[in-house]
Amino acid sequence: MFPSISLAQEIGLAVLIVAALVWVLGLGHMLRDARFHHPEPGAYEGIAVIPAQRSTATHPMESVELTEAEEEAFAGLIRTIPLR
Repeated sequence: MFPSISLAQEIGLAVLIVAALVWVLGLGHMLRDARFHHPEPGAYEGIAVIPAQRSTATHPMESVELTEAEEEAFAGLIRTIPLR
C-alpha cells in the first residue's frame, strides 16, 4: 500500500480505520434510535433507584423498638440533613 511504512504499520492502520468506521456507524445507529424511539411515560422497566420498603411483618429481626430519647435523637439527626 505505502512503500515508506512497514507491513505491521499498514495492518495497524487498517485496523484503526475499521475500528473508527465501526464506531461511527454505531454512534449513528445509537443517535438515530434515540431520536425516533420515545418510550411511553410510565413504561420504564429498569431497576428502581430506591428499593421498595419492606414491611416490619416480614421478619421480627428487621424491626427495632426505640426509646423516646432515641427517637428524639434520631429526629434531631434527620433535621440536620440539608435538603436540596
